[in-house]
Amino acid sequence: MSDALSAINNVIWSDWLVYLCLATGVYFSVRTRFLQVRHVKGMFQQLLHGEKSASGVSSFQALAMSLSGRVGTGNVAGVATAIAFGGPGALFWMWAVAFLGASTSFVESTLGQMYKTRDPLTGEYRGGPAYYFSRAFAHTKGAGFFKVYGYVFAAVTVLACGVLMPGVQTNSMATAISGAWTIPSWVVAVGSVILLALVVMGGVKRIASVASFVVPFMAAGYILLALIVVVINAAQLPEILSLVFRSAFGMDSALGAIIGLAVMWGVKRGVYSNEAGQGTGPHAAAAAEVSHPAKQGLVQAFAVYIDTLFVCSATGFLILSTGAYRVFSGGSEDGEVLAEGGLLSASAVVGPQYVQAGFDSVFPGVGAAFIAITLVFFCLTTVIAYYYMAETNLRFLLGSSSAKMIPGLRTSLGRATTVALQVAILVASAYGCVNTAADAWVMGDIGVGLMAWLNIVGILVLQKPAFKALKDFERQQKLGLDPVFDPRPLGITGATFWESYKTAEREKESARS
Repeated sequence: MSDALSAINNVIWSDWLVYLCLATGVYFSVRTRFLQVRHVKGMFQQLLHGEKSASGVSSFQALAMSLSGRVGTGNVAGVATAIAFGGPGALFWMWAVAFLGASTSFVESTLGQMYKTRDPLTGEYRGGPAYYFSRAFAHTKGAGFFKVYGYVFAAVTVLACGVLMPGVQTNSMATAISGAWTIPSWVVAVGSVILLALVVMGGVKRIASVASFVVPFMAAGYILLALIVVVINAAQLPEILSLVFRSAFGMDSALGAIIGLAVMWGVKRGVYSNEAGQGTGPHAAAAAEVSHPAKQGLVQAFAVYIDTLFVCSATGFLILSTGAYRVFSGGSEDGEVLAEGGLLSASAVVGPQYVQAGFDSVFPGVGAAFIAITLVFFCLTTVIAYYYMAETNLRFLLGSSSAKMIPGLRTSLGRATTVALQVAILVASAYGCVNTAADAWVMGDIGVGLMAWLNIVGILVLQKPAFKALKDFERQQKLGLDPVFDPRPLGITGATFWESYKTAEREKESARS
């Protein structure tokens, strides 16, 4: 089983996917004239002045929902893994894929908001890659192909978010808890299932409420304490930065031979962490109530910065400044030790234990418990976000395949499949707690890779509407207006929600006059 999963993962996460992620980020950065730099101020403004309604959540809640999916074990165990198998230089490539990926996140999230719809069962906004692939080309010759493409993405997302990816989160959480308090993994499995069940059965509103309350505090607290550790070891920062850059470009004598692994692991764990291009961000973006799709594009681009440039960097500097790292050749713990910081015990396993050891070196006896508690919040909120994305794509599949069903049967089928999905994600989460870390990570990587391939290729084809929206947004801003989106003058078809929205607005104006 493990060999088969590894073989599949090696095919999906070949060098081609690494190059695709980087090249797409470069291309979109150039096409948007590096909006990730030009619009930083606007990103903050959208967070502070976002709208909300009975159908949609606020921009801040959408950001929190997105971060709850992005900020997880990838920010802790994932960074440790990247450094262990790619060297300190992998941290640089995580930064690179985050900076470039912010533009990719803008494009996909703008499209997610642009082609959203209102769920007939709940009244909430739904959207994501499956929706924009099937809707954007609805009036073109390739409509049939892209409709099928949307179905495929939806099915893959249900599989990835509902089955393959939750186990990575709960496995790291169980490992950290076991290391801190020697609590058996099966006990963690039972506890996580109970907590997750209470939230996932409450719908998108409860998910948004939980995320908006928990995520900002957990991320800020983790960054703050990690920075305290780094400041205490501030004298080592120049050498650490030098090591990161030397390793990233193969200029370090001990680590020069693994420059290819530095790039691969940096991009791989960077995408796993910030999810830029994976197609997860558009789901949260679509749930927001905004007057223009580009507003959510900017908010979700900023989410990439928070995830990688802030949280992952805090973890990386913590590990390197305390010497809580060990670099292996061949991308495996079975490989030769090429370099190490000298802090880790011989029995230390790649993952949360690296970060726990780093914290313990400054706060003796507290580090293991702090990381365990942090991962409980990080991982559970990530699994909750996975459920929301899986449910959104299940709704898409159900709506598409059951359009001719009688209403009562369709509603019953919707409820039955939703319950089945809830059970599946709870089982996957429980299994992740007792599964091996290696298999859990491989399954998660397969899920991320499949989604990334489908979404990135798709948005490279479907890119023009996002750039038209950006141009329209900037034009209205220059006129001193609060940008409001109308797809028809821009020649954008398939954005049926916005077409009906503008029609309703005109009718209201006519009635008032």
